[in-house]
Amino acid sequence: MADPIFKPEVLEMLSRLEQKYQPLGQDLASYLEGLLYSDFLNYWDYIHLDTLLSLQNPRTKIPDEEIFIMYHQITELYFKLCLHEYTQIGQDPAPTAAMLTMRVGRINRYFENLINSFEVMVDGMDQKEFLKFRMALMPASGFQSVQYRMIEISSTDLRNLTDKARREALGLQTTHEEMFGCIYWKEGATEAATGAKTLTLLQFEDKYSEQLIAHAREYQHKNILSVFKRLSTEEQQNEKLISHLKELDSNVNVNWPLMHYKSAVRYLQRDPDVIAATGGTNWQKYLPPKFQKRIFYPNLWTQEEMDNWGKGWVNSIIGEVD
Repeated sequence: MADPIFKPEVLEMLSRLEQKYQPLGQDLASYLEGLLYSDFLNYWDYIHLDTLLSLQNPRTKIPDEEIFIMYHQITELYFKLCLHEYTQIGQDPAPTAAMLTMRVGRINRYFENLINSFEVMVDGMDQKEFLKFRMALMPASGFQSVQYRMIEISSTDLRNLTDKARREALGLQTTHEEMFGCIYWKEGATEAATGAKTLTLLQFEDKYSEQLIAHAREYQHKNILSVFKRLSTEEQQNEKLISHLKELDSNVNVNWPLMHYKSAVRYLQRDPDVIAATGGTNWQKYLPPKFQKRIFYPNLWTQEEMDNWGKGWVNSIIGEVD
C-alpha cells in the first residue's frame, strides 16, 4: 500500500483550518494558494531591522551623540515592554496574586536591565563630547518621556504622584485634572530662580497633558495599587507579591532616578559651578528620591522606611563620582 500523500498530523491541521474558515464562508483553498505564493519570513523584515538601524539621526557630528540617542531609544523600548504588562494587569477580569506577581516580576526585570545598563550613560561617553553635543539638544530632555509618566500613573493612585507638599491638602473629591495640576514632575521643570515653567515643560504639557489625564482616568481602577486592593485579604498578604511590589516601588522611585542623578553628577556637577540640564530641569532637587518621596505603595512600608526614603543612596553615589 502506497504511503499517504500527507502525514496524519498534516491532515489533522488541514481539517482544523477548514473548520476555522468554513463558518466564515471562506475558501480554505484560496488561503492555501496565497501561502504558496507568499515569501518566507526572515528575521530582518520581521523586526524591521533596516528601519530600526536608520532611526539614529544625530544633530551634530560628535561621535558619542549616537550612543546617547541609541541608549534612550533602547530605554523607550523597555518602557513599552513594561506598559505591555500594565495593560494585561489592568484588563484582567479576575486578578489573582499569582498573575500580579508574575507580571510585576516582569516589569521589575525590565527596570533592572535598564538600571544595570545605565553605566552606558554614566561612564560610556566622553565627557567633553557630551558637554558639546548636549547644547544642540535644548530644550529636549529625558524629562519628556511620556511612557515613563504612563508607567507611574499605571502603578498607583494619581494622588500618590502629586507634589508631596500639596498631597495632604487635596480633598477626597479632587478631580483628575486638579490632581494632574499638582503632579510632582512639574516642580522638576521650573526655573530655580523664578519658578516659571521651562520650555521643556511647556512643550511636554502641550503635547501630552490631555493624553496623560485620559490615561489617569482610564487607570483609576486599573492601576496596580487598585488591582492589588481588589485581591482577597489572604492574597494581599502573599509575601512574594509584597516583595515584588516593594521592589517595583524601589526600582521606579529610587534606583532609576538615582542612576540619572549619578549621570548628572558625572557630567554636570562642577563645584563650585553646576551646569544646567538641557531642559533646564532643576535636577539637584528633582532627581534625589529623598526630596520627592514618591511612594507607590505606602501601606507596604514601615513609617521608618518612608521617613528614610532614598536617604543614604545620594551620598553614596556622590562619593563614587570624581
